[in-house]
Amino acid sequence: MRVPLLDLHEQLKPLRDDILAGITEVLDSTGYIMGPRVEALEREVAAYCQAEQGVGVTSGTDALLAVLMALGIGPGDLVLTTPYTFVATIGCILRLGATPLFADIDPVTFNIDPKKAAAALADPACAGRVKAILPVHLFGQCADMGAIMALAQRHGLPVVEDAAQAIGAVYPWRQDGAVTWRRAGSMGVAGCFSFFPSKNLGGIGDGGMITVSDPELAARIRIIRVHGGEPKYHHAVLGGNFRLDPIQAVALSVKLPHLPTWHEARRRNAARYQALFTATGLVDKGEVSLPVAIYANEAQDSSGAIDYHIYNQYVIRVKNRDALKAYLQENGIGSEIYYPIPMHKQGCVAHLGMNDLSFPEAERAAAETLALPIYPELTESMQRLVVEAVAAYYVGISP
Repeated sequence: MRVPLLDLHEQLKPLRDDILAGITEVLDSTGYIMGPRVEALEREVAAYCQAEQGVGVTSGTDALLAVLMALGIGPGDLVLTTPYTFVATIGCILRLGATPLFADIDPVTFNIDPKKAAAALADPACAGRVKAILPVHLFGQCADMGAIMALAQRHGLPVVEDAAQAIGAVYPWRQDGAVTWRRAGSMGVAGCFSFFPSKNLGGIGDGGMITVSDPELAARIRIIRVHGGEPKYHHAVLGGNFRLDPIQAVALSVKLPHLPTWHEARRRNAARYQALFTATGLVDKGEVSLPVAIYANEAQDSSGAIDYHIYNQYVIRVKNRDALKAYLQENGIGSEIYYPIPMHKQGCVAHLGMNDLSFPEAERAAAETLALPIYPELTESMQRLVVEAVAAYYVGISP
């Protein structure tokens, strides 16, 4: 039996007829740009993410770009972010002529380390130049937003959440001695989501959403979404063609009600991996380190229904990562490296002199991490095959 990294077929089967019916309705309406389907999805996602408004856009990448444009980020500015992320996080900064200011990651969560972020902001060379903080909720677990928001408040900076991989993930927000659960995308000035098919809420193509609670910022983003035209053909600002199409909105609206069930299945699969890997002895030997849901101990719901980690990816740390990945591929087990080159080592920032910078935790993560299958429809027998294959590799290389 082969175990792919991701298989969308089983998820699509029970939803196919509803999605096709919605697509047919859009086709028959001839309303192919924006319209009521997009507006409905915007309301649904905003409500789900505990935000006042949603703005549907073409992709998670364009969500980030549109928000930074609306905030006036431009040449000479710095945006504080993580070096361990997908390139879209820094691409939106670079495209506006600004420069990413990196802070290293926490080795457990892979998210930006607030202490390292504070140190970066304290650098006199950055004084007055940092215009925003852009944390990434990597792999489905929120960054430490309490610490990040406190840091931003001290420096008077807006926080834009890159929540591309984390729709529905929650963070234990502490205020006045109480803990409330805040969803990703509801804590900063805006949350940016991707509906790429591999995401927990994935479309049938590209798509994205911006969640925002400030009506003035939402209005600016909506203008930027349509080439900066307000009213039509009057362009006081430049924007882009960032509109989400109604066919994607149809598929996403059909899928959204199923998201809690899918999250529960991902948590179940993560718990099963924990038990299976522990039983092999690989964890005790230090051959494999498993992901940690650091907010789980805050959960008051004993059923585990709180989405403190939604496991968009199940990422382990391993020794001999590249050789293990090759072995798994030879044995029909899908896996992937997210991400093999940290952002400060990428060619697109070489002209900025960043290749000589050192962020040890990001570099270590890039060398040691491997994502295993975690999708909701993964069966116990498939997970056993994955773990058995990993264990067999380490048995084979043991002296």
